[in-house]
Amino acid sequence: MKFLTFAQYLEKLEVTASRLEMTAQLAQLFQELKTEEIPVVCYLMQGKLVPSYQSLEFNMSEKLTMRALAKLLNHLDQDDSLPSINLFKEQDDSLYLEKIKKANKDLGDLGLAIEQLLENTQLLGKDLLILEVHKILVDIADEEGEGSQDRKINKTYELLLNLQPASIKFVVRIIVGKLRLGFSTMTIIDALSWVRHQNKSDSKKIEAAYQKRADIGQLAQEYLQRSSKTEVKDFFDNYQVALGIPVMPALCQRLNTAHEIVEKMGRVIIEPKYDGLRVQIHINKADKEKPVQIFTRNLDNVTHMFPEILEEIDQIQAQNCILDAEAIAYDPKSKKLLTFQETITRKRKHQVVSQSEKVPLMFYVFDILYLNNEPLIDEPLNNRKKILQNVVEINGIIKLTEVVETQDPGEIQQYHEQQLEKGLEGAVIKRIDSKYRSGRKGWRWVKIKESEGTLGKLSDTLDCVVMGYYRGKGKRSQFGIGAFLVGVLSSQKKLKTIAKIGTGLTDEEFKYIKKEADKYQVSKKPLQYDVPKDLQPDVWVSPKIVVEIAADELTVSPLHSAGRALRFPRLVKFRDDKNWEQATSVKELESIKIG
Repeated sequence: MKFLTFAQYLEKLEVTASRLEMTAQLAQLFQELKTEEIPVVCYLMQGKLVPSYQSLEFNMSEKLTMRALAKLLNHLDQDDSLPSINLFKEQDDSLYLEKIKKANKDLGDLGLAIEQLLENTQLLGKDLLILEVHKILVDIADEEGEGSQDRKINKTYELLLNLQPASIKFVVRIIVGKLRLGFSTMTIIDALSWVRHQNKSDSKKIEAAYQKRADIGQLAQEYLQRSSKTEVKDFFDNYQVALGIPVMPALCQRLNTAHEIVEKMGRVIIEPKYDGLRVQIHINKADKEKPVQIFTRNLDNVTHMFPEILEEIDQIQAQNCILDAEAIAYDPKSKKLLTFQETITRKRKHQVVSQSEKVPLMFYVFDILYLNNEPLIDEPLNNRKKILQNVVEINGIIKLTEVVETQDPGEIQQYHEQQLEKGLEGAVIKRIDSKYRSGRKGWRWVKIKESEGTLGKLSDTLDCVVMGYYRGKGKRSQFGIGAFLVGVLSSQKKLKTIAKIGTGLTDEEFKYIKKEADKYQVSKKPLQYDVPKDLQPDVWVSPKIVVEIAADELTVSPLHSAGRALRFPRLVKFRDDKNWEQATSVKELESIKIG
């Protein structure tokens, strides 16, 4: 497929509000693709070049991308063989750069800015294929070392010379990380089913496969290659966990009391709930290049963050395995565990070794999903725990999580309170015979709601998504932000407003959230946002920032689109380890007491 044809599909998707209509458009796109184009298109539509877990980034700021665009405009204006775009007759790119900066400031979208500046211009270069554009983009992203910035600019300029303005808009958005088409991985999954059935009848099976191996490009290609019913059935039956590709993590549901837990779950295993960084550790001793790969719950590859794990893998009693664990910082003198905010300082690209010495980590392993080429996710939890004891035997920085087995509500409550007294987040309670399943389903894993009075009067904190912010007045005008709007997730994958937060933040927190929000600023409301007119922020932010919020009460609200509002909401911490699809859901609010 020509990249221009792909860009025309993206144009239609960008202005489509109906998820059902989006699904049908995506299905049509998939039907027109060659087999080898399917993975690439899946990644590009998510603003990426490769699946998330491979972590290939452009490392090109808007400033650098503008330099490539200025070079393009200058070339077009100097080349007599091409129609002039009537900007400036100057060899120096600086005047063109100022023009681009102004358009970008006015529109809040660099892709849209260059499209407007190229209006009525017909570039005479080749109409490149999707795979050709993707290969060049990968080459640009791979550039590193001395002089890499100039090479990136030149290669970007040369690529854009061979594209039409509609294509350039989307390529620029991909490069600067602002594609934002307004649909999730689940919409792609629905579209795959739609290709075969013109409905969502295969969606749950495709989603289950994706949860085992979180690579939507590979999954889409393999699923669409099957033609007969038998082939499709075999595909679903045999699609399994694989080393080097993260499994979507199991998450906790919430229940109010230990009695309610036993009533729903029967006999359980209780474990401490650590306030650390959730990590999935893939160990493959036969792979000399990548013996260890570590992924966050967001599917980010963060192997480089944890050099100490390499020193420990010989102590793991397995040739290969996948471990589910919590990484948490500790004081090397007192051995006391530290806060999440101190743990997250390890999440960096530079000076990793010095930071690992400054902020050492413990890895508390609580589950095993794969062992010596055999998936274990369908094994009951108590079996997985027994297997784990034979794999992780060391008492160094990799430790087995403490386990208590019980069916006594009193013991559960007591254990939960003991963990809170230790400064942890209480207890995690797991059904003893549960299989490992991604997400929050089936009352397999739960946590007891926060004890009243620890962070707020509300029975639990909420993970909310920052949707936009309001410019500050008075003292806060110096920060450029006075309050921010947050939302929770509906069953239709829409973000619905629940609070406007403008108090209780330190000056540093206001500065930090403004800086982070501006990275993801967009010119118009994202399609997945449901925001009443009276709450519309001054600046829209794409769904990238997750914050943990405490509050005194949850009340019925005619104003907020979630139908609920937080009374006296307070920022607890930034959840850099979570993405917007892992936010608290509207359904979860039903189990929280309303004031």
